[in-house]
Amino acid sequence: MKKFEFIETPIKGLYIIEQKVFEDKRGYFMETYNYKDFKKAGLDMVFVQDNQSKSQNGVLRGLHFQKKCPQGKLVRVIKGEVFDVAVDLRKESDTFGKWYGCILSEKNKRQFYIPEGFAHGFLVLSSEAEFVYKCTEFYNSKDEYGIIWNDSDINIHWPVNHINKIILSDKDKNWISFKDYKNLVIRNKNQ
Repeated sequence: MKKFEFIETPIKGLYIIEQKVFEDKRGYFMETYNYKDFKKAGLDMVFVQDNQSKSQNGVLRGLHFQKKCPQGKLVRVIKGEVFDVAVDLRKESDTFGKWYGCILSEKNKRQFYIPEGFAHGFLVLSSEAEFVYKCTEFYNSKDEYGIIWNDSDINIHWPVNHINKIILSDKDKNWISFKDYKNLVIRNKNQ
């Protein structure tokens, strides 16, 4: 059996990745990344930075993106459960402005690969969650942008039914709309 299954989503470039888990009475072991296997699947990227965050129920982080130094991200949850979302911001893409979301949890052990050119965010569904991700580019605080999480044009169906309160950072409360983002893209293209 293969170590990894690369599941294509309806948006080109976005993948859900499931890995073979070896379990016994002691616990489990799994390989979460192997350059050769990823390259063979067409995912030939180099990761330069790993990050980890811990958040409580109802925390929503996103929708974040970078313009000058875009980051591809391989994300997963090691504790708890989140609803993870990627929004296609590639202006030449047939799926520009479309989103895809999936549940990532310590139980399903799935990973989600989000290439450069996407906005990314997640909502914590469990009492708390620990989220880890690999990045293809270094973090640059001067290249930090976002689109408001509840933008009506993108219309993400966040699973908020069992969330008492959405908790946002001050930055995440004040990101621009997708309409404003499109206007910026058009203006920059014409300059």
